[in-house]
Amino acid sequence: MMNKWRHELPLHLMMLPGLVILLIFSYWPMVGIVIAFQKYVPAKGLFGSEWVGLKNFLYVYNLPDTFQIVYNTIYIAVMKIVAGLVVPITVALLLNEVAREKIKRSIQTLIYLPHFLSWVILGGVLIDVLSLKGIVNQWIGLAGIDPVYFLGDNDWFPYVLVATDTWKDFGFGTIVYLAALTGINPSLYEAAVMDGANRWKQTIHITLPGILPVVVLMTTLSLGNVLNAGFDQVFNLYSPQVYESGDIIDTFVYRIGLIDAQYSVATAVGLFKSVVSLLLISVSYMLAYRFAGYRIF
Repeated sequence: MMNKWRHELPLHLMMLPGLVILLIFSYWPMVGIVIAFQKYVPAKGLFGSEWVGLKNFLYVYNLPDTFQIVYNTIYIAVMKIVAGLVVPITVALLLNEVAREKIKRSIQTLIYLPHFLSWVILGGVLIDVLSLKGIVNQWIGLAGIDPVYFLGDNDWFPYVLVATDTWKDFGFGTIVYLAALTGINPSLYEAAVMDGANRWKQTIHITLPGILPVVVLMTTLSLGNVLNAGFDQVFNLYSPQVYESGDIIDTFVYRIGLIDAQYSVATAVGLFKSVVSLLLISVSYMLAYRFAGYRIF
């Protein structure tokens, strides 16, 4: 036992810096959760502020915009999850049919590149491209269609968020599914060709069932992000004109907490979101283990 402990001691010491960082930046700040149950005054601190119980949660519940904000968050997040599954799978299947390796790798690089750009950069680009005088409106104007204010119209804004988010990140998902495709036994395709199956039937009966465990895994793991509609993206693209359709929980917490200085209310909203997200993540890992055999430990 002592020899084993001495053998593993260097490994535990290697983990120590990461553990210290985790404790400092992830666990110690959780002390601030008590602000959600206080009428927090920075000058009085955590221990001097008045305790109000659940009043902050009731205040948020009674706000007229609360349900619209929750609806926007779930609606946008669910659309992103669906698009984030359908588009990468489709592109991966198409790339899998490309015979020339150089062309295939070039396309992979091009579609993966936006994943490395921040929303600060992309936000500035998209604001120019999608403006009333931007290149997109110039193109649709050639067809005799009136200009569309994509980032200022409540009917268009949620779909712009979904489309741009999918465009930015589908390259990463495509690589995941391409990796899954390489794990399919080639002899299955050879047997299908001998039986007279065309490419479409091979896709339906071999390719899709072959990557189904990965699809199930990615779907179940994404359930934990239902309340994460993308703060960085929304914050860089939205404006008061589209609060009705684009305001989400994270941007609401930012405005009410940092702009309006209602720290207790913002903490209450953040705590509610964190608890619900924890439950969703727990359920998603249970489903991933049950249907895809995935487990953390």
